[in-house]
Amino acid sequence: MNAQDLRDKTPDQLRDQLVQLKKEAFNLRFQQATGQLENTARMRQVRRDVARVNTILSQKAVAAAGEAN
Repeated sequence: MNAQDLRDKTPDQLRDQLVQLKKEAFNLRFQQATGQLENTARMRQVRRDVARVNTILSQKAVAAAGEAN
């Protein structure tokens, strides 16, 4: 997932993306616990994507607060 692609999305779209990523992370953890996880690198990708989305959401919130003043 590219950070520039995320910056082009609206905050609502980013929140939806965050929910999807967190569900995927949960499912990956569940698969790992049951020994069914094949691609362990995907856990790292999802975790970083969650952090990336959270960062961009906070940047957009700061920008919106700055414009309000």
